[in-house]
Amino acid sequence: MHIVAALFGCLFLGSVLLDAFQTIILPRRPVGRFRLTRLFLLATWEPWLFLARINPSRRVREQLYSIYGPLALLVLFVVWAALLTSAYALIYFGLHMPFTDPAHPLTLWQRLRTCLYVSGSSIFTLGLGDVIPTTQLARFLLVAEAGTGLGFIALVIGYVPVLYNAFSTREVPVAMLDARAGSPPTAGELLLRHNFSGGHEALTTLLAEWERWCAEMLETHISYPILCYYRSQHDNQSWLAALTAILDTCALVITTVEGPSTRQAQLTFAVGRHVLVDLGHVFRRESVEQRLRTEPPTRLPDEEFVRLADLLCAAGYSMCSDLDVRERLFAIRRLYEPHAESMAEYLRLTLPNWAPPVRDPSKKPDGWKTVEGLRYSAAIADRLVSQISRQSTAVRLHDDSSHPF
Repeated sequence: MHIVAALFGCLFLGSVLLDAFQTIILPRRPVGRFRLTRLFLLATWEPWLFLARINPSRRVREQLYSIYGPLALLVLFVVWAALLTSAYALIYFGLHMPFTDPAHPLTLWQRLRTCLYVSGSSIFTLGLGDVIPTTQLARFLLVAEAGTGLGFIALVIGYVPVLYNAFSTREVPVAMLDARAGSPPTAGELLLRHNFSGGHEALTTLLAEWERWCAEMLETHISYPILCYYRSQHDNQSWLAALTAILDTCALVITTVEGPSTRQAQLTFAVGRHVLVDLGHVFRRESVEQRLRTEPPTRLPDEEFVRLADLLCAAGYSMCSDLDVRERLFAIRRLYEPHAESMAEYLRLTLPNWAPPVRDPSKKPDGWKTVEGLRYSAAIADRLVSQISRQSTAVRLHDDSSHPF
């Protein structure tokens, strides 16, 4: 039994160290289905989804979804620490507990409990000194465990800032897309809001920025897939919805809308689709993607496509007039929509529509429309200018009558 315990201890130790190396240090997607981190996420995500589904409040459900990512990260650290402690304890037990213990444990459980105590105090470098090793091998293992504990703590301290820096870098363009494409973002709204002098150049620049954003997603979220569970800080926003809206825009520019942004749209589309495909491999969504390919697409019905085309034509966009527009758009949609729908189904995120919603005049307009309306209201602008002039500190500083000298 002692030999079996030592073998299991070595197996646990190697598995945890390999998993921590692949999760924190390895800058690429690790291979293999039986990884501790992957098994941990799969084992905890589905029960968490069940806990969220039984709650009738949508707001509470979204709150539970947003908690999972940070909480899973903390619990993962605890699981690693517990497995490392148990691994060394099993090794000590397999060596017939080579320690002198003032408590003189006699039973099997007492000896195992002493091994767990020695392992826990060593891995967190407590060094209490009440239990003393009696062999050279035990001394070596205690020093090795203390070094493992220090290295583990150092990796955790360095890992968390890297993770949150990647999250912050991801969320800045997503938040900026609110003013450019609405909330939630849509491809139609993005094109309509770029209907101004120089709008094509601005759209090309925006797509170039999102090409870089997608490349950064490939770098960070493939190496740290737990970031996919981190949700955006604002309602109606998510990294998946933003990426899908950008891919929808690229699909329209490539197949339907004429303009100089086509080449950049092709580049952004290629790397954006790459993100969805690779993340689907990370979360083993191939079977779901295959099922979605066989189902008819539902995101852009014919009547919605007609309404979107009418909006773009009314805004002054030149549309491709050949009869194969819908077929081309359908073909390019099948290249990425199954992957996006699969990730949305797994992460419980909502994909955006293609066309902007029909606005109710009685409801409050969004921030973009409010700011845009100021440009066309001369009375409001004049009143604001006069108020700013009367209240300006700079005006009072340059008023000679109030100068003390």
